[in-house]
Amino acid sequence: MGSNVTFQRPDGQSVQGYLAEPAQPVGAPALVVIQEWWGLNDQIRGVADRLASAGYVALVPDLYRGASTVEAEEAHHLMTGLNFADAASQDVRGAVQFLKARGGKVGVTGFCMGGAVTLLAACMVPEIDAAAVWYGCPPLEYLDASKIKVPLLGHWATQDDFFPIATVDLLEEKLKAAGVNFAFHRYLARHAFANEEAAGPQRLPATQYDAVWAQQAWDRSFSFFGRWLR
Repeated sequence: MGSNVTFQRPDGQSVQGYLAEPAQPVGAPALVVIQEWWGLNDQIRGVADRLASAGYVALVPDLYRGASTVEAEEAHHLMTGLNFADAASQDVRGAVQFLKARGGKVGVTGFCMGGAVTLLAACMVPEIDAAAVWYGCPPLEYLDASKIKVPLLGHWATQDDFFPIATVDLLEEKLKAAGVNFAFHRYLARHAFANEEAAGPQRLPATQYDAVWAQQAWDRSFSFFGRWLR
């Protein structure tokens, strides 16, 4: 369903990505999909394909420039080597501009590490029309909530060892104080509950796929995207 594409960042550098298109791509709403710390792998391509099946153009920018892994230690190494502000303000913005040029509204959604980049992009990319975050946020001191001018949806796991729910409470306070239009949902689940690969033995013990909660979160996401992007 998808293909590899190259697009330009605002600074002129080229970035590659995975583009999945619906049956009727002309003028369709679009989403930039931001990877977990594993990289641009088959699982995140599958997320883009799922969005394309629902009528969205979906673009996954390759933030790691070709690298991906199934090893947690290597994923941590790749993530810590990523400049999050540059990824949000350049890679993601370039992807949003690439999609905007095709017509239609553009949202951003990301998972785990990609959730953190999504929140930063909501602050740094003025062309975004809506953003949906899945269980990930940056250190709150790096987040200028007053710059978030678009509707925001968040899915959080109450048993998340990586992004504790207490941090989400503080994030909520920060967004409320800034007058952001947001809706957060909490799920009795562990980190990565919507990643169907988080059930295998090679995955981290602190992650666990939950098909029921994942479906509810996807239903909410499609309602949100339908409202703000269509």
